[in-house]
Amino acid sequence: MSAKSILLIDDEPNLSEVIAVCLQSFKGWTVSLANSGREGFRLLETVQPDAILLDVMMPEMDGITVYRNLQENPDTQNIPVILLTAKVQASDREKFTQLGVVGTIAKPFNPITLADQVAQLLGW
Repeated sequence: MSAKSILLIDDEPNLSEVIAVCLQSFKGWTVSLANSGREGFRLLETVQPDAILLDVMMPEMDGITVYRNLQENPDTQNIPVILLTAKVQASDREKFTQLGVVGTIAKPFNPITLADQVAQLLGW
């Protein structure tokens, strides 16, 4: 079985590196990094990830806008999306669930258990 591929879209480069290292080290997944929604869409022209980890709060184009654009495109609408967010109140989580995302992971997260959380949400 080939390694799973994840596209991580997050505007915090240091945090993105930590997430990428966690996913690569603990699960052997391939991780592509994008620092903005626009960069994420550019990467999607050449990369077909098995899932997307998407930061909710980003400048220019927030994660919800990115997600809605992904859903409008037949080439990307079936890619499972997990939101990374500091918004962890019940009302926020309910709103995210209604969008149709696979799940949410709260920031800050535990780097040791992050890959297992992602795997569990995706059923991998």
